Amino acid sequence: MKIGIVCYPTFGGSGVVATELGKALAQKGHQVHFITYSQPARLDFFNENLFYHEVYIPDYPLFHYPPYELALASKMVDIVKFEKLDVLHVHYAIPHASAAYMAKQILKTQNINIPVITTLHGTDITLVGKDPSYEPVVTFSINQSDAVTSVSDDLRVETYKYFKVEKEIEVIPNFINLERFRKQPKEHFKAAISPFGEKLLVHTSNFRQVKRVEDVIRIFAEVRKTVASKLLLVGDGPERPGIEKLCRDLNICQDVRFLGKLEAVEEVLSIADLFLMPSEKESFGLAALEAMACEVPVISSNAGGIPELNVQGVTGFLSNIGDVDDMVKNALFVLQEENLPRFKAAALAHAQQFETGKIVPLYEACYQSAIENQRKTVAAQA
Repeated sequence: MKIGIVCYPTFGGSGVVATELGKALAQKGHQVHFITYSQPARLDFFNENLFYHEVYIPDYPLFHYPPYELALASKMVDIVKFEKLDVLHVHYAIPHASAAYMAKQILKTQNINIPVITTLHGTDITLVGKDPSYEPVVTFSINQSDAVTSVSDDLRVETYKYFKVEKEIEVIPNFINLERFRKQPKEHFKAAISPFGEKLLVHTSNFRQVKRVEDVIRIFAEVRKTVASKLLLVGDGPERPGIEKLCRDLNICQDVRFLGKLEAVEEVLSIADLFLMPSEKESFGLAALEAMACEVPVISSNAGGIPELNVQGVTGFLSNIGDVDDMVKNALFVLQEENLPRFKAAALAHAQQFETGKIVPLYEACYQSAIENQRKTVAAQA
């Protein structure tokens, strides 16, 4: 198949999943064309089946805000025609689904019919999409898609709850590349961070308020009172100044490392003992899956789709949002020497259920079904 993938090219979950999906499809022999405004962060290797098409946005003084949606739709029309694509797969509803609908209508006037798959990732539904400024367009675009998928059942339920969506939404969970995300021998790194055998707790995120990084700090501050430990924070964002101040106020700065935006997060996870995800909202929890694949159990909230990933009492524990005391209790239980090995083993075993080779075929089947349905519709109208 010739597949067009539209996504945000950033380190966010939707961009990461879209890029990893494209890479996996290319390795299986499909021709994959990425269409976005800059090269996706993880599109970092050469493959003869991978192509990148930059969406150029002209800078006109007339426009207060550049019309990205129009430029994107035009680029999709161009690439579909020139590369003879079989299907368009757009990740994140805003504005990709609406731009794809526009492109599809333009192509239809030229006797080109292409199915559009829309994958919902989370904040495009739970946060941005609910805004009255966008809701009518989001609802319309989803309903006009030829197929719709979501990364968790929780997100599927929320979409039906807040939008008048008539399309069937298929749940295809996020996935993990176990060749990359696996426990690596990094003892020298661990010895440098924990010279006296301290336990290592890790949190990765974009440091937005919804991630509740302050809870991470408070959990760690209590855990270290009982268990000698260090905290590694991967990522950056608007909450960082407040978090740094909280570390100073709690007098724990000597045991907290801010590592910034690391691409090779698997190297950090390889030396971790526990992963903290106290988020207020997560459509799936991809960062937790990456940790589990590296044999790291998870202490998390029970928000959104996290319970579909983190199995209570098996791969870690779930607590109510904001219940720091319960998370501290659960963390101390997992970190006990007699408990930690089984939680680590269970985390890896569960992560293997989300291995790339098990999930990518679900997308391939979705594409094939949409293509066949499109052909039948065109034939019926002929």
